[in-house]
Amino acid sequence: MSDRTPQQQTATAHKPSLSQRAAAYAVWYLRIVTFINFLSVLWVSLGQDVRQHNQQNLFTPYLLSAGFASGVITAFLAVTMRRRKRAAWILNLALSGLSMAFVCVAMFFPQMRQHPQNWISALLTATFFTALLMGRREFSAKGDRSNPRLAAVVAAGGLLASSLLALLLVTVTNQTSGTPTLTERWLYGSLQLVTITVDESRFPTIAVPHWTDVTINALGTALIIAIAYAAFRARRAVDPLTEDDDTRLRALLELHGKRDSLGHFSLRQDKSVMWSPTQKAAVVYRVVGGVSLASGDPIGGPEAWPGAIAPWLAEAHAHGWTPAVMGASEEAGIIYARHGLDALELGDEAIVEAAAFTLEGRAMRTVRQAHNRARRAGYTVRIRRHQDIASDEMQHLVQRADHWRDGTTERGFSMALGRLGTPQDGRCVMLECHDSDGVLRALLSFVPWGPDGLSLDLMRRDRDGDNGLMEFMVIEMLLRAGEIGITRVSLNFAMFRSVFERGARLGAGPVLRLWRSLLSFFSRWWQIESLYRANAKYRPQWEPRFLLFEKASDLPRTGLAAARAEGFLNAPGVPKWLHRRRLHTHP
Repeated sequence: MSDRTPQQQTATAHKPSLSQRAAAYAVWYLRIVTFINFLSVLWVSLGQDVRQHNQQNLFTPYLLSAGFASGVITAFLAVTMRRRKRAAWILNLALSGLSMAFVCVAMFFPQMRQHPQNWISALLTATFFTALLMGRREFSAKGDRSNPRLAAVVAAGGLLASSLLALLLVTVTNQTSGTPTLTERWLYGSLQLVTITVDESRFPTIAVPHWTDVTINALGTALIIAIAYAAFRARRAVDPLTEDDDTRLRALLELHGKRDSLGHFSLRQDKSVMWSPTQKAAVVYRVVGGVSLASGDPIGGPEAWPGAIAPWLAEAHAHGWTPAVMGASEEAGIIYARHGLDALELGDEAIVEAAAFTLEGRAMRTVRQAHNRARRAGYTVRIRRHQDIASDEMQHLVQRADHWRDGTTERGFSMALGRLGTPQDGRCVMLECHDSDGVLRALLSFVPWGPDGLSLDLMRRDRDGDNGLMEFMVIEMLLRAGEIGITRVSLNFAMFRSVFERGARLGAGPVLRLWRSLLSFFSRWWQIESLYRANAKYRPQWEPRFLLFEKASDLPRTGLAAARAEGFLNAPGVPKWLHRRRLHTHP
């Protein structure tokens, strides 16, 4: 029996191993070199000392020219090494190995051993190389199989394009009276792309301003970064849901779908699934920008969730993805926290109990008046399950919904199904709003939330219709919920609801008031506050939802990935022929 206390055993279990400490040293070495490189941009004498050291004494890895370009390169290497990319480790090992070989040869000469700075350089080189070797097991993140091909395409195309652009710059800015040939101008620009300085004595008829050389150097740095990004890029082609996955997920939703209002959105066709060994739970996710982004709670019983969370995290680490969860409930957040994820309150979900909803009372006066106004104008609402709508009629509704869509991008990920009218979604509920002439003016679609609940999926309306139609339809749904056996309805998600609510109260602190003012400012474009106000009018119950992440430094990257997944940001894609072929088809 061990004599150590539980606290000592926990501390020992979390104590980093030798390989982990070595890997951390390698990453911090690159970070420090990055800082020195960027600092030398402002501190000119420091940059001159480093360049003199590299030219006259030994070479210290990655202090190439002590400047902005070197800082960008080393910063990129530090990021890829922190994500434990195997390809980045191989590159760093090769470069530092060559440096180490050079140091070993140089130290055989007595004049090299006489200077103390040479021993410091040799020590830095040796420790970095040794740390890479000792931490090799930590760098196991795999890249995409298409990376070598993509890197080759980027290198060939980028080198051609940048060399032609360098040729143009040299031609336009040449200040000599001579007439260099096309080959000389192209060679000068190409050498400036891949070197820090060019021997001007070889090009007596070429004299360009300093800014031209700097611009061409920047092009070369950008090309190196682009090639490195293509070579180290995380795997993107993830197998989508198969028909078997879809069937098993629906079976789990039949048993446990009442737990989470976002459960049905796990059936989106652009998501992938990680099953627990018992097949009793699953984490559904999508890889966006190197982030493995799960949405809502895991599917299945909570007792089986850890069996799906653990392999999902393992897969993310194996491919160098950043794991994150959008819109998790508090119960799921606690279980995710046991697996090393931290939580940030993202906002609140508005849930209305149909039996408790009423238009009576002073607090509902504005809502009641808007409802009565639409009813007097002759608007009517029809409520049906999708399975009760004829196929030709459903096709017409889908066409109207597409026509009314704001923009070409279908927005939504965590709280949107991304499709309308498919036979598999027959239990979804459609609300159709017609004017007094019988013309369709608005649509609402809800997905099932267990046997007696609905969760809002899609809202579309004709811009020529009267204002307030959406509120009118939601109220009609709540008042007539018994027609389709519904007891509760989940409406839109309100981000940062507590900030708007508490920030408006008497006695709110200056920090909270400032935070509320900033959110109100950004609401002009992203409708943050308006969504909260639109939900609050129904007097709902507020259920908090959380963003889960592994490291605070990953929050910006996770935020960008979430914005892309939800359709608010669009990134240029990579040609499909560069990806590996997917093995499965959509359900």
